[in-house]
Amino acid sequence: MAGIRQALRELWSASDDARMIQQDGRWYTWADVRTLTESIDRALAECGAVEGSRIGVVLGNRIESIAALMALLGNGRTVVTLNPMQPVARVATDVATTRPDVVLAPDELWQSEQFASAVEELGIDGFALDGGVAPRAKRKSGDEVPQPNRSADPVAIEMFTSGTTGAPKRVPLTWRQIDAAMSAVHGHVGRSGDPRLPLTGRVALVTLAIVHIGGMWAVLQALTEARPFVLLPRFTIDGWAGAIEEHKPRIASLPPAAMRSVLNADVPGERIGSLRAVTAGTTFVSPELADEFIGRYGIPVLIVYGATEFSGAVAGWTKPMHGQWWERKRGSVGRPFPGVRLRVVDESGVAVARGVTGCLEVCSGQTGSGIDEWVRTSDLAHIDEDEFLFIDGRADDAIIRGGFKVQPEVVANALREHDAVLDATVYGRDDERLGQVPIAVVEFVDGADRVEETELKAFVRGQLAPYEVPVTIHAVDALPRSVSLKIDRRRLLELVAELESSTA
Repeated sequence: MAGIRQALRELWSASDDARMIQQDGRWYTWADVRTLTESIDRALAECGAVEGSRIGVVLGNRIESIAALMALLGNGRTVVTLNPMQPVARVATDVATTRPDVVLAPDELWQSEQFASAVEELGIDGFALDGGVAPRAKRKSGDEVPQPNRSADPVAIEMFTSGTTGAPKRVPLTWRQIDAAMSAVHGHVGRSGDPRLPLTGRVALVTLAIVHIGGMWAVLQALTEARPFVLLPRFTIDGWAGAIEEHKPRIASLPPAAMRSVLNADVPGERIGSLRAVTAGTTFVSPELADEFIGRYGIPVLIVYGATEFSGAVAGWTKPMHGQWWERKRGSVGRPFPGVRLRVVDESGVAVARGVTGCLEVCSGQTGSGIDEWVRTSDLAHIDEDEFLFIDGRADDAIIRGGFKVQPEVVANALREHDAVLDATVYGRDDERLGQVPIAVVEFVDGADRVEETELKAFVRGQLAPYEVPVTIHAVDALPRSVSLKIDRRRLLELVAELESSTA
């Protein structure tokens, strides 16, 4: 497969009337998207933003963001991602902190004095993207766009992590990493060169927010494969199932929280009958949830494992692998992708035996440290004799309670076993006597009666060691989630603080 830049150039051979992106029931043709892409490219070129320039883009799931990505990546500029789901104050702070050379944002944001002032104070160019390109900020007279630093390993995208355990951090993804990740995925699924015309063939689905690596990856894969796609502004059951019903794709992504929603909504099997598999990642996927989905719909759940730092996934399941191994390896996140090496080490960095839990390390062209260097992850894992990877928890999430280690996911899984509990999350709170203690927050199944805290504690005592039982279990209407549908830890703590203040 061609690299992303070459693949984008090849789109220019598509027919003008080829359907490219469907959003809110409307198809945008290649001519529609190309015209907007070329307008963005001209505007950037006229203000001196050349190859290597850093362009801040407020990335929502809309046509303008896709055109912006094409204008930037197709011409070697660096995408500095800005998250539209954050409050305006945070977006403005992010602009001030990242200091891009130019900013592209919806006009709605430019109407905010806080956002516009942040751009003005930087003295940079800014444009509104709403069906066209309109100037909203002008570089100070006499100033020029700084010439980019030429690097041997230039950055394509400055991507946010999900920020599930604290403030999000920005990860630079190089062209080398992205192309290596694309090659690994195509090698994993066995995809070869495709002779079809650009923007023909089966329609793909972009389910997640594109400001998250999962959504960004779905867009890049569709563009690289020159495939038309449905762009969901946000995940909804009707939007997801309706797109499958209309376009009949063979594979679609479904994060665990969305999978649970589909099951709870009892979506009829005939609506999603075209699917031969669903892929699931972004966060922990319990084998019980996967088995429930498989049992209901007869559709294999292909779990993948990756991280923003790796430009996406580095391990996963295939459909043939699932048919052969799932019953024996359920709970695994699959095997490493082609070109990816995995190992498990102890705290000293010494490799451990097969089946022994330790810190997971990755060696691949997808990492930012070079193809021959091992990169330590924050995940605890073990690899079995058949090369299947099992994630056992996160090294940095472990709660040390009076010298005993508590894995939050173990406690959360115990709570999820209760019939009334839809989902749960657990975190550590500082304690003067014990160091830390586990605190749990649960969301109940829609329509189920709320269960008292004492009953939930009694329930999990049958599954957990005494030190693993949460000291407090809060109940909320809905667990707060990030753009990747992971639990948003910062918002969760704010919600818990409100609950505790109201009962004080």
